[in-house]
Amino acid sequence: MKKITNPRHGSNFDDFLRQQGLLEEVEAAALKKVIAAALSERMKRKHLSVTTLARRLGTSRAAVNRVLDEHNTSITLHTLTRAAAIVGCRLKLQIVAA
Repeated sequence: MKKITNPRHGSNFDDFLRQQGLLEEVEAAALKKVIAAALSERMKRKHLSVTTLARRLGTSRAAVNRVLDEHNTSITLHTLTRAAAIVGCRLKLQIVAA
């Protein structure tokens, strides 16, 4: 009887995603989800509506909704930084070794 070996045995999920060409996309989505959740929570704590945040950013409610949309990863760092400042936070990005 021949033993069946698992080619992924010993690897981790990041390795799998990298092999599939999905690692960067998944990491960006996870990061945006965390940022959107943090901004939403700060807005609630400060009793800020989407309309108020939009006015303070000098943009539309639709643009703020894109910032708060956890699936939209095409928001600029400038916009995220400004939104964070308005809710009393700052955005901190860090590049770490892979």
